[in-house]
Amino acid sequence: MKFVDEAYIDIAAGDGGNGCVSFRHEKYKEFGGPNGGDGGRGGHVYAVADPNLNTLVDFRFSRRHEAKRGQHGMGSDMFGAAGDDVTLKMPVGTIMTDAETGEVLFELLKPGEVVTIAKGGDGGFGNMRFKSAINRAPRQKTPGWPGEKFSLKLELKVLADVGLLGMPNAGKSTLIAAISNARPKIADYPFTTLHPNLGVVRVGPEQSFVVADVPGLIEGASEGAGLGHLFLRHLQRTRLLLHIVDVAPFDEGVDPVAQAKSIVAELKKYDTALFNKPRWLVLNKLDMVPAEKREALVKDFVKRFKYKGPVFEISALTREGCEPLIKSIFQHIKAQQVQEQAPVYIDPRFVEQTPKQEPEYVDPRFADPQPD
Repeated sequence: MKFVDEAYIDIAAGDGGNGCVSFRHEKYKEFGGPNGGDGGRGGHVYAVADPNLNTLVDFRFSRRHEAKRGQHGMGSDMFGAAGDDVTLKMPVGTIMTDAETGEVLFELLKPGEVVTIAKGGDGGFGNMRFKSAINRAPRQKTPGWPGEKFSLKLELKVLADVGLLGMPNAGKSTLIAAISNARPKIADYPFTTLHPNLGVVRVGPEQSFVVADVPGLIEGASEGAGLGHLFLRHLQRTRLLLHIVDVAPFDEGVDPVAQAKSIVAELKKYDTALFNKPRWLVLNKLDMVPAEKREALVKDFVKRFKYKGPVFEISALTREGCEPLIKSIFQHIKAQQVQEQAPVYIDPRFVEQTPKQEPEYVDPRFADPQPD
């Protein structure tokens, strides 16, 4: 399925049905009185977060979504039926903004979450509503209210705990394939990955986190070079970034330190908040370096890169060093989740209070004599 993370749609809720002017006509009932019913409400437009979807491609080809209008009121006190609602299924992580003003209207962050995008118009009143002691035969009615209409921009930001960052062919897709069940396309040419891939990494029973692999960044990505800038938004909701660096490039003229610095510079140009996220350095493809040269190579890289955070040495192909990496990631994410949880309020009226320990009574006749 083609990955689409941006779409524009027009939505319109249904208009309300008009009220009815009608009078009761029966034999021997000369003045039966008004019996015109109200119109039905227009249909609403809902959006529901579907965890089985991961793209907005359905909205690329069906742009207009319109709910049915309410039925008009009828005689014999019959109210109009409500219009049929429209439910749009969207991926979790979809942001809906007003295409004209740019205001963020809704965000779907939880699976199964339902929001009302556009409310249908209320039905109009029939003439039976206007009967009074003075006006016994009213001929007034009101039209139905119009439903809400919007032009929306849909933007998908995938929900992941960890984001993989790096140059093309740094080994990001190989890493996500090694530590999760994701099976992205892997080849020996740049920009093999053309859209984000998500993988669930299972550390233990009921212990897991989600990793997002995005296309590689190149110098000038913040201005539009390459593909990475199109998908950097998917890293904005992550808790941790892994900077994957190829320490053994095939071209001897390529400097991994210069490439790593250019990635950090592009990240800072694109979004300061993304630049300030926790970022760990992962040195990949160490299986290509002789064992006796690894330690010196890593020390030299960290010194020239001027990096002071956690450093992990791995080989995604042979899975060497991947186990300590995923355990450290899980501990970091777990600690962040605990910090973000609101403190549980405990009503002091229902707290079990331990009874005060009263000093044990000692009969002075049998007490030990105190020394003078």
